[in-house]
Amino acid sequence: MEKEQRKKEKSIKIITSEDFDGGIGAQDLEALLTERGKNLSKIKFNISYELQLKELQVQLVNLQRWIQKNNRRVAIIFEGRDAAGKGGTIKRFTEHLNPRAMRIVALAKPTDTEQGQWYFRRYIKELPDKGEMVFFDRSWYNRAVVEPVMGFCSEPQYQQFIRQVTEFEHMLFEDGVDIIKLWFSIDKEQQHLRFEQRRQNPLKQWKLSPVDEKGQDLWEKYTYYKEQMFARTHTSFSPWSIIKTNNKKVARLEAIRHVLSHFEYDGKENALTGVLPDPNVVMRFHRSLYHLD
Repeated sequence: MEKEQRKKEKSIKIITSEDFDGGIGAQDLEALLTERGKNLSKIKFNISYELQLKELQVQLVNLQRWIQKNNRRVAIIFEGRDAAGKGGTIKRFTEHLNPRAMRIVALAKPTDTEQGQWYFRRYIKELPDKGEMVFFDRSWYNRAVVEPVMGFCSEPQYQQFIRQVTEFEHMLFEDGVDIIKLWFSIDKEQQHLRFEQRRQNPLKQWKLSPVDEKGQDLWEKYTYYKEQMFARTHTSFSPWSIIKTNNKKVARLEAIRHVLSHFEYDGKENALTGVLPDPNVVMRFHRSLYHLD
């Protein structure tokens, strides 16, 4: 038995550093990986993803410099169901940006004092200053979906928000704030899978909350309020864009491309990868009411 095992081990070709130093060719590498039962399509995808992500992050640095130079104010809103990939995408947006010219805003539930104030007040102080990008990991649109679904606001509060939000955003638009609204769309099965992965991963268990746990049970109610939000808050000056996120890595790349496509910044023409989003992944809401969620 031991002799057969040693014979088997000898037959396995190990890729060593000497192989690479000696200039192993792409075809030889592919043959070795195939022989060892590796999923080449997945390996190729991951390599392509890393290369594209690096170049897109270079473009984000260029965009940030242009925003600073031109005193632009940019607010990017990330909304979507729990586990849709908002936080991971924001991380890829921001990990190489200058922290002095950008912020991530992820507000906790309102305090007793804030609950007695105009709803938008606590968000106004988080809006971008000149030359700054602000990434909202959830936003004032909590009141459009999460709060009515979970019973965290009354019906009159919800209706008042719906009446006021487009006026609020129009004032921001007229004052020169660039608002980009993204909805991360995930299907029910994929959300369930990601919840289970979080539950089993001690580094991600903190992401699970009682609200998350109810997301599957209240799926249809979320869908109703999500569609109401699109229909009543999608405007020419502040439109919604939907990003299909069942594949996290594709969603990250296309979300970055979508934001880059909004601006004609210095160096954009020299990008080493495409800076226009895939219309099959990123689309206006009216084309995607029946996609994923």
